[in-house]
Amino acid sequence: MLQSEIKSSFIDLGLFLSQFEFENYQLNPIVKHNDLFYNEMIDLISLSQSHNGWFTKDNVCFALQSWAKALTEYNLDKWLNPYNFTIVEPKKIGLILAGNIPLVGFHDLLSVLISGHEAIVKLSSNDQHLVKFLVKYLIALDNNFAQKITFIQGKLEGFDAVIATGSNNTSRYFEYYFKDKPNIIRKNRNSVAILTGNETKEELEALAEDIFRYFGLGCRNVSKIFIPKEYDFTLFFESIFSFGEIIHYEKYANNYDYNKAVFLMSNFKLLDNEFLILKEDESYASPIASLYYEYYDNTASLNDKLKEDAEKIQCIVGKNNENFISFGKTQKPELWDYADNVDTIDFLINL
Repeated sequence: MLQSEIKSSFIDLGLFLSQFEFENYQLNPIVKHNDLFYNEMIDLISLSQSHNGWFTKDNVCFALQSWAKALTEYNLDKWLNPYNFTIVEPKKIGLILAGNIPLVGFHDLLSVLISGHEAIVKLSSNDQHLVKFLVKYLIALDNNFAQKITFIQGKLEGFDAVIATGSNNTSRYFEYYFKDKPNIIRKNRNSVAILTGNETKEELEALAEDIFRYFGLGCRNVSKIFIPKEYDFTLFFESIFSFGEIIHYEKYANNYDYNKAVFLMSNFKLLDNEFLILKEDESYASPIASLYYEYYDNTASLNDKLKEDAEKIQCIVGKNNENFISFGKTQKPELWDYADNVDTIDFLINL
């Protein structure tokens, strides 16, 4: 397949996905194959929570809309133009995908295909249906995709390189098993926000989106905030109040109750607004329904700490720094925002 043909199919996929906004589905008559896939997509959205209890209709639609906005001709061109794809020798790329949030591994699949390679895909048990559905739609657009994508359930074999995402524990297995092949191995990472105490209510409301979207399960979700000494939490708690309905979701509530009980039994000092627990902690990975915080003395020492811990951090949210992500934007990455800051396309074209 020519890259132009692959790109065209993904643009069509983006247009198809744009129809499925939360509580506002709008059938677009110019979208290809709606007769085959539109109603099936609606059914899949409705069933997603039965497949994975964390995949609510709201979060699945948010993921679909994120991809609809990403898969435009402008974005694809901006992403791909800097690269020289003429040097690519097509290979078989093994993909071991995560499943913590809807379609979290789709960028790797897109990168493999747009680079001219074939994908051997091992899906997470937590996200078995959404990726397969999008692939089925791509095949309907162009049957050549059927020869480019293979799903497997067992052992990953017959690959030339691998991109694998997992926990810190599984990454050690990946690093050993794939040590003789070119690879990208992703481990646990978390995102943080740096607050100064001068944030507006609007900025903190946007930060709440970074904290609560996908119930905080993504590596791009803010799981910890850094705050100056004598920080006043009043405006912070007022600003996140609109997300209070999250406590009515049973799985989240169960985690809230459990983690609060564990913290209290350990006699930790907590801040609590009845749907989010704040705990002072130097770690980065806070449990579901909790947010860690840590005080800093000055920005210079904080920047040194963050550089030292760079391999633990996915995103830094804040302002007045070109390397920071704006409040409310962590779960709206661009195609060129690579996980772990590892350029996937560069890796794939230089195999």
